[in-house]
Amino acid sequence: MSATVGEIKTQLAVRLATITGLRAYDRQPDNLNAPFAFPSLESIEYHGAMSSGLVTHTYRITVIVGRAAERSAEDRLDTYLSYDEGGIRYAIEADPSLGGYARTSIVESASSIQTMDGNDTTYLMVEFRVIVYA
Repeated sequence: MSATVGEIKTQLAVRLATITGLRAYDRQPDNLNAPFAFPSLESIEYHGAMSSGLVTHTYRITVIVGRAAERSAEDRLDTYLSYDEGGIRYAIEADPSLGGYARTSIVESASSIQTMDGNDTTYLMVEFRVIVYA
C-alpha cells in the first residue's frame, strides 16, 4: 500500500527540518516567520506500473527566506539552492526513502525565484519541485 499524501508531506517536513535555522511545516503555516519551508501537492500519477504498482507524487516545496531587500535573505537563498549540506536538495535526498514512506524521491528542480507580499512585508521565495515514487 502506498503512503498517503499527509504521510509524505510530514516526511518532507521532517527532512526539511534537518536544515539548521529553517522552520519546516507539513502545510502552509498561518504566520509568516522566515525562513521557513512547506510542501504542497502538485499532482499524483496512480498507474505508473501494472496494478497501481507505482504511484508518483509531485510536490512543490516553497521556501520563504526573508525580506526581499535584505542581503542576508539572498545569502540564505543561495545556501538553500546549493548541492551541499544546508541545501534543500541535500536535505531531502539524504534520505530518499523519506523514512521508509517512499521507494525513492528526488529534487528535480528549483524555479520561480520571486517576491511575495505578506504581513505588510515583501519576502523573497523560491520553489523546488520534488518527485516522490511511492
